[in-house]
Amino acid sequence: MSNIAASYRRHRYPGEIIAHAVWLYHRFTFSYRGSELLMAERGVRVSYETVGQWCRKFGLAFAAEIRRRRPHPRDKWHLDEVRLRINGRVCWLWRAVDADGTVLDILVQERRNQVVAETFLRRLVEGQHAEPRVVVTDKLAGYISAVKKLLPRADHRRHKGLNNRADNSHQPTRQRERGMRRFKSPEQAQRLLEPFGPVRDHFCPRREHQGAAAYRRTLADRFATWRAVTGVAA
Repeated sequence: MSNIAASYRRHRYPGEIIAHAVWLYHRFTFSYRGSELLMAERGVRVSYETVGQWCRKFGLAFAAEIRRRRPHPRDKWHLDEVRLRINGRVCWLWRAVDADGTVLDILVQERRNQVVAETFLRRLVEGQHAEPRVVVTDKLAGYISAVKKLLPRADHRRHKGLNNRADNSHQPTRQRERGMRRFKSPEQAQRLLEPFGPVRDHFCPRREHQGAAAYRRTLADRFATWRAVTGVAA
């Protein structure tokens, strides 16, 4: 029995129901109450507080296993920051994606400077299997020394127009933020968005690059991987 499957023990509901509730919340822009309603339509009586507890307990574990199983990222990384307003304060969501738009890592911080750039880049490099060939950033000056220090062999390209891949990757976050009527704290935003990216990416293969039959096969493979990740039967 896997560690995730074993962690379902002593829960009132089986792993299939728990995994499905977590999937609903992280794949779509539903609130906990929205996930509760959809579960009720299927005959499962569970409160939104319980859905939230399941997401907090299992979301990061599911996302980590998805990252471990997915192919290695492309050798071109895009780094960007987007402004978040949380309780009247301005915070910054730091995000890194590869050339395919796959989210590599995120970090929510209250600063946008060289110290945070180095912290984020160090966290990013430690979590990947190999270093990138190219790093694309905006013109934030803090990236210059951070890339030189942590990725000295990478080709650093600083140009706002080259970073559309990272800019587009912020759109699902904005949709989630609107659905939640803004994040409540930096810690809550980090806790939510860290599993949200990998789970959503896993179920959003780029349909424009494949026909309908290939897309269906890809989705079937993704759902099979999800069942393996969550430790539930088909």
